[in-house]
Amino acid sequence: MAATILRRPECDVAVKSDVPADAVRLEVPLQAPALRRAGAGLDGLTTSDASHHDRLTAMREGRLGSVHSWELVTAVDGPGTRLTTFLSGCPLQCLYCHNPDTMAMKNGRSVTSDELLTRIRRYLAVFRATGGGITLSGGEVLMQPAFAARILRGAKELGVHTALDTSGYLGAAATDAMLDDVDLVLLDVKSGNPDTYRKVTGRELEPTLQFGRRLAKRADGPEVWIRFVLVPGLTDDVDNVEKVAEYAASLALIRPGMVTRVEVLPFHQMGRDKWDALGRRYELDGTPAPAPELTERVRAQFRAHGLPTY
Repeated sequence: MAATILRRPECDVAVKSDVPADAVRLEVPLQAPALRRAGAGLDGLTTSDASHHDRLTAMREGRLGSVHSWELVTAVDGPGTRLTTFLSGCPLQCLYCHNPDTMAMKNGRSVTSDELLTRIRRYLAVFRATGGGITLSGGEVLMQPAFAARILRGAKELGVHTALDTSGYLGAAATDAMLDDVDLVLLDVKSGNPDTYRKVTGRELEPTLQFGRRLAKRADGPEVWIRFVLVPGLTDDVDNVEKVAEYAASLALIRPGMVTRVEVLPFHQMGRDKWDALGRRYELDGTPAPAPELTERVRAQFRAHGLPTY
């Protein structure tokens, strides 16, 4: 069956073009917030009325975070049904970002860690029935490491499976204690060639590579899914793909069984209108989605290194 999308008409849900055939993104029936931009919304997660100083203190301590949106997803962002929570703020400027409105932390809504954990608690029965859990995404979740750490610790205390969706660029901000509470890392390796990575993100590749190696060296470290966005004319070069595949395979050699999945995500144009709405130039205007033959060639490169690839 085709992917099923259930949503209210006033919602703007960013849908991945690579969603598996059995995937379901389920919108919970909620009253839409006035400024909702993506996901299933933030009802019941209130903005603090604290002073500016108190808010900054609460953010440093992880009691308060900037949350863009959340949604329930099945067969996406980790096993089972996930409460994927998108935090605001990102140091990268990815050319193909389909949620550019998550780049600035100011575009999020202030949410306390207690409020978000209350939200997680509501879905315990769903998580247990499906083998799902909480996925913290973004933006870049490690822009708010203290908040993320509190959510992950609270989720583990509830017996909930946890996943971290990250570029790894800010991996140094993830403490060992935080990583102890992570069951799965979705590591977005956007390029294997440093020059291509810089062109795609505006940043350096090495911090991502270092973060992956750090995960690999943890004896009881989390499972890792490698994600790679395939953009024709940008990331599809054979050598670039090969470097990503070699890197993923090298992690698997350090800690066998660590990399359990590689996802090749075909580029799509779903975020173009958001760039226009923000008054920002969309440099990939006119770039096509990769042909099936190209997608299969890239997946075959990963499989050649013994990596389970989808």
